Amino acid sequence: MSETSAVDSAGPFVQVLGIAQDGGYPQAGCQRPCCVRARERTEQRRAVAALGIVDPATGDSWLIDATPDFPGQLAALQQAGGTTLAGICLTHAHMGHYTGLIYLGKEAMAANKMPVFVMPRMHSFLQEHQPWSTLGTAGYVQWQELVAGRPLVLNDRLQVTPWVVPHRAEFSETVALVVSGPSRRVLWVPDIDDWDQGDVALETLLAEVDVAYLDGTFFDADELVGRSLSEIPHPTVAQTLQRLSSLAETERSKVRFVHLNHTNPLLDETSSASQQVEQAGSQVARQGEQQQL
Repeated sequence: MSETSAVDSAGPFVQVLGIAQDGGYPQAGCQRPCCVRARERTEQRRAVAALGIVDPATGDSWLIDATPDFPGQLAALQQAGGTTLAGICLTHAHMGHYTGLIYLGKEAMAANKMPVFVMPRMHSFLQEHQPWSTLGTAGYVQWQELVAGRPLVLNDRLQVTPWVVPHRAEFSETVALVVSGPSRRVLWVPDIDDWDQGDVALETLLAEVDVAYLDGTFFDADELVGRSLSEIPHPTVAQTLQRLSSLAETERSKVRFVHLNHTNPLLDETSSASQQVEQAGSQVARQGEQQQL
């Protein structure tokens, strides 16, 4: 299920570094067949959802989100040609999206003022809580501001634009990110509560990008045992496919589902759920896949 697509060796690209929900796959403590099987078969394991950006011309790379799988994902970026980590963009303050920052500290990389781009509430959260605040005061990271709707210029070929999306805001706001290159744009939305909330409609975002990685946490509500979607709201893949069904094939084909919970049948590419996504004209993201920018 892991693959790397060919891209123009001279052009910048994004690479999917993980496709699983915050707890990874297999998930700690899960004794259901889905996770037992993944523990026994290492090739089925998947890292927490993250996106890498690589510019082969400079050797620079950037991470979108710092996950618990940070070491392996940084190594994957380096293998892809991103020899220098030039910065990290964070989407929000849930477990799978920022806790990998700890690897920048003195116990691991001891980074030198690594740029970490954050929204205002995310910035406050990190500054007000240990051990994250020490990363800044000790000089391992340098917090830098993201502004909704304003492009962050990475270099003369690459930009990242954040858009605030509705998602449980206990600690910080949540953003979707549009990565823009010389000729193509990629949307990254690993977490959202509902496509009908927020300021920017899904259809509008799809029309403005070439590839869209969308929240696919749960295939449907039936996979949740003993929990309600009202506690952990996400649009199910089935709901998203229904919403996309009225769009043209060219729009549906842009969609790749990511951030899959350990219970999600889409983790098995032979499942009927995976076939349903394919028949609807969309895809499931694959760890390692690349998209030219």
